[in-house]
Amino acid sequence: MLRIFIIYLLSLCATQLAFAGDGWIQPKGSGYFKLSQYWVIADQHFTNTGGIDPNATRGTYITSLYGEYGFTERLTGIVYFPFFVRALQNEQVSGTTGEVILPGDAVNSVGDTQLTMKYGIVQNDKIALSGSFSLGLPFGNNSGGRDGSLQTGTGEWNQMFRLDASKSFRVGELYPFASVYSAFNNRTNGFSDEFRFGAKVGLLLDKFLIQLSLDGVESFQNGDANFNSDGTGLYSNNAEFLALTPELSYFVKDSWGISAAYAGAVSGKLIFARPAYSVGVFLAL
Repeated sequence: MLRIFIIYLLSLCATQLAFAGDGWIQPKGSGYFKLSQYWVIADQHFTNTGGIDPNATRGTYITSLYGEYGFTERLTGIVYFPFFVRALQNEQVSGTTGEVILPGDAVNSVGDTQLTMKYGIVQNDKIALSGSFSLGLPFGNNSGGRDGSLQTGTGEWNQMFRLDASKSFRVGELYPFASVYSAFNNRTNGFSDEFRFGAKVGLLLDKFLIQLSLDGVESFQNGDANFNSDGTGLYSNNAEFLALTPELSYFVKDSWGISAAYAGAVSGKLIFARPAYSVGVFLAL
């Protein structure tokens, strides 16, 4: 059980997409906190048919706080708060004359926040199974910039129900682990509902944790037609993707460390077609 608990604490060094972690929960009085910087810069996007088209170079930078705290032996509270989000579009310059065709634009704001309560359904040596409920709070700007197309949030409330299952294994002297999850995201304000799914494998080697995650989002296509004026980005309606994310975390001391991740979409619709990056500093109590 001690090894499982240690692996759980380390496995929480995840990217922007892994709000609720894996199947394990925080023990009562324990916590995990992380300060992260995420960014993506894209000059092309996946169309609504899955093809790739060019676009004016756009970028999003998100500085966030993430925290987990064990209220009881079964109940964990989770907060994700992007306290500074910058969305921008670079100026467009004529390749012939060098003149500025369209000036650059940017908007700074807080981002959409997520509150989660996570309950440990089964927590033993064989398997860790948990269920969670998340509430999305529309604190971000959904119509920034001169034309209203720069966004730091969706402007809609959403509720997500998620189920996680995790298991650790013994392979010689090593203890790799594997996790899977599925979720239903109920969205409002014209956005289509979503089915989310994913899997993760990880291995702890001395002070390093190596992880590889697969995350997917499928739209139910039951909302309004896409209404983002640019048609693509992090906050588009009916966006879909399948992404691979390798992550590396390093414990500088027993209770804190640093992490880095790279997320690349294998396929997608109505999202940026460039990789996203994140780095962070975490504290495990």
